[in-house]
Amino acid sequence: MGSGKSAVGRRLARLLGREFFDSDEIIEARTGVDIPFIFEKEGEAGFRKREQAVIDEISARHGVVLATGGGAVLVPENRAHLASRGTVVYLHTSVGQQLRRTRGSKRPLLNQGRRKAVLTELMAVREPLYRELADLLIATDGRSVAAVAAEIREKLAGEG
Repeated sequence: MGSGKSAVGRRLARLLGREFFDSDEIIEARTGVDIPFIFEKEGEAGFRKREQAVIDEISARHGVVLATGGGAVLVPENRAHLASRGTVVYLHTSVGQQLRRTRGSKRPLLNQGRRKAVLTELMAVREPLYRELADLLIATDGRSVAAVAAEIREKLAGEG
């Protein structure tokens, strides 16, 4: 959360000449409501089910850049699809940076107060999954979207 997945993904897709998809944006477009509304009405489990369907669909396409929500790694099927269908990039961001970047956000998991504690708890659960899944780990703290996207492009070019 707050790592820059959408912004970096968009920039990277332009640099690579690929189509960009954001799983949250697809869910919102298909339902006609925002993510907080889905969480309110269906809970996190309902949202994750929708997210899983989108990740399955988009990750099956070739030559795309997909930004997923930070919790997508919690679902084993998502991890399997992402790992087997493409290169997974983990944008590592400290909790301090996440706090700054998500200030004023309407993200459902942060609307309970205790923002720092929630982000710390989420990181403790999710980071081992991110690290296990990632083909590339890119540090984002204090860096511009352009610099992060350029580093990913360079590392991807070195793989090919």
